[in-house]
Amino acid sequence: MRPARVAAVLTWSYAAGFGAPAIPVALYLRKHGTLPTFMDLFPMYGGPWFARLDQDTFVLLLLAYLLVLLAAAWIAWWGWRGSPTAMLAGLALLPVEAVFWVGFALPVPWVFGVARAGLLAVALRNRPARTSG
Repeated sequence: MRPARVAAVLTWSYAAGFGAPAIPVALYLRKHGTLPTFMDLFPMYGGPWFARLDQDTFVLLLLAYLLVLLAAAWIAWWGWRGSPTAMLAGLALLPVEAVFWVGFALPVPWVFGVARAGLLAVALRNRPARTSG
């Protein structure tokens, strides 16, 4: 189950790094009408959705992304404990996350996503076979 545990740690790291800023970014946007920048390099979550959607819809999408990441973190907890159902759910949630990665123009989560998918696939493939009793 080691690959599932590594996938869980990656999920938690990614969820903390990209989920935790969602609320302060939403609050900043509501107050200033623009997105904060990351180390003065680029606007945080400033992908195509920001250019195309009104502020209220964008804030709702930020909060929806946070909820998706909370679900991913919770699923990772069950995957850590060896649940094959949780591992499959983690794989199933990746396309939903990817929609947000595209909409917010987030390049780093793709690396986490590919690594998580590979690790979960290995964990599922290598799990002990169940025997009927």
